Amino acid sequence: MLQSLIDVILPVFLVIGAGFTATRSGFFTFGHIDGLMRFTQNFAIPCLLFRAIATLDLGASFDPRLLASFYSAAALSFVAGMAGARLIFARDWEDCVAIGFCCLFSNSVLLGLPITERAYGTDNLTGNYAIIAFHSPFCYGIGITVMEIVRNRGNGGLRLARSVLTAMFRNALILGIGLGFVFNFTGLALPGVLDDALSLITRAALPGALFALGGVLVQYRPEGDLRTIGYVCAVSLLLHPSLVWLFGTASKLPQDLFRSGVLNAAMAPGFNAYIFASMYGRAKRVAASSVLLATGGSILTVWLWLTLLG
Repeated sequence: MLQSLIDVILPVFLVIGAGFTATRSGFFTFGHIDGLMRFTQNFAIPCLLFRAIATLDLGASFDPRLLASFYSAAALSFVAGMAGARLIFARDWEDCVAIGFCCLFSNSVLLGLPITERAYGTDNLTGNYAIIAFHSPFCYGIGITVMEIVRNRGNGGLRLARSVLTAMFRNALILGIGLGFVFNFTGLALPGVLDDALSLITRAALPGALFALGGVLVQYRPEGDLRTIGYVCAVSLLLHPSLVWLFGTASKLPQDLFRSGVLNAAMAPGFNAYIFASMYGRAKRVAASSVLLATGGSILTVWLWLTLLG
């Protein structure tokens, strides 16, 4: 049990801590961190996802039981976040949607991939890539649709949703995923020299992204709304993975996909939670602080889930 904390979780969070410390001390500026985040998010990680999906065995990885288990649990977590924000904390409905989105969007790329890889090896990441392929479209689709219903903005809302979805599908991560599917479906093969170059780039993707994540977290300050933030952390780190565990067990999900589903669900909210809140100007303090505190708290909760998964 202790060994999983030392061997799997702590190295990941030590890299995040190094980025946090280097930025907090002024050794790295926010400009440095922004450049590193841009490199990893807009170039290195899309290359990683492209290369992974281009070579995936789609029949083995895109198991409908995995997607149903993960995304049913994600949708219920969104509902739980909204209901708690409304019934427990008496937030207005627009805040409730933003808080629900925090409970919905787990950090499946920057945390889910490296932790699953360290725990179970690169051969057990097929489930992770299957989840990542649908993550942004599914989460933004739910969040934007519900927010626009709540705001009742009619045609203006439809135009906003269309513009956001257009921007989303221009996102480098989604482009990398889509291009990977093209190569997979058509059977195209990369020239050896290009594949070797991609291999070099992808080795820098996750370490660089984790270091940049630590630097970005310096900008967040936990302040106010602590009960609401604690609720978001509980739904994200405990309820979501518990539901995936329940649904995955009921559907007899294969062990490797089951582990990927539970661990991805157990990750802290990703930065997209803050982006969504900022986009609508709602519950931004809750979103920013939830990303920060849940990322720190996930050191212990991920340890718990890894122990239970065995």
